[in-house]
Amino acid sequence: MSRPLALTSGDPAGIGPDLALALAAGDTPPSLVILGDRDVLNARAAALGLEVTLPDWAPGEPAPAGAALWHCPAGAPVHAGRPDPATGAGTLNMLKRAADGCLDGTFAAMVTAPVAKNVICESADPTFTGHTEFLAERAGVDQVVMMLAAGDLRVALATTHLPLARVPEAITDTTLSRVLTILRDDLRAKFALPRPRILVLGLNPHAGEGGHLGREELDIIIPTLEHLRGEGFDLTGPVPADTAFQPELLERHDAVLAMYHDQGLPVLKYAGFGEAVNVTLGLPFIRTSVDHGTAFDLAGSGRVRAGSLRAATALAADLARRAGTEAAL
Repeated sequence: MSRPLALTSGDPAGIGPDLALALAAGDTPPSLVILGDRDVLNARAAALGLEVTLPDWAPGEPAPAGAALWHCPAGAPVHAGRPDPATGAGTLNMLKRAADGCLDGTFAAMVTAPVAKNVICESADPTFTGHTEFLAERAGVDQVVMMLAAGDLRVALATTHLPLARVPEAITDTTLSRVLTILRDDLRAKFALPRPRILVLGLNPHAGEGGHLGREELDIIIPTLEHLRGEGFDLTGPVPADTAFQPELLERHDAVLAMYHDQGLPVLKYAGFGEAVNVTLGLPFIRTSVDHGTAFDLAGSGRVRAGSLRAATALAADLARRAGTEAAL
């Protein structure tokens, strides 16, 4: 039996419901289950003037033909643009349902609309730092890698949602080796790149300037890259981040590894904001997401662009096909 994609509709007061409805109203994959609150989606569709029919679906039923809804109560009345911590538990439960469905084979892949970390932290889980870390814990995986893709530009992160002051201590030979191994292995397995060429950024300005601007390159990054090259990895670097994103250099590589969140993602989002896709590597299932946040100020306005969600859904379906997890997609 074929398996559908799961689409979590994100924070109910944000643009996630708008995006899910836009996808359902347009060209959807052959089988898509939207997880969200039916009343929220109906109210938002009315506000947007959309006529969208979402039949109910539940685990154990056949994969839907088109888009269907797995009702996940928000837990409190929802007003577009007004986040409410009372909905945090409902949003977290929605993520658990989708992740568990991927783990038990119910879903072929998981696509996520944006959530508000503070809403979930304040009411449901004070340790919640984002989808990436939550899904890793749910799947029982010690290490995952966040990668964003915009066309042929792929930027992965050695660290994710950390305060900047904690980044250097988080970059060790062990963690860097594991990140690069996950990145290489998933580029092979999921993106059909037999010998991925990875461009690795330095942590410090000018990649440390020979130790004068920081020793992380000399003490950790360079020895780790040399060791991995000896094991067959195709790695360039560490290179200074301010000169790494040149077209000629990018053309010779399949992915860039940045040392921290705001080192690599501003370039990626400048290149493809609104069309880029967030991919979590290292999970035992496929997960993609949008490249933006909840945009509460746009919720229910009719001015939301669904390009990133469409790209994330298309990539999830494509990766599921390659993995053989969904015969009908």
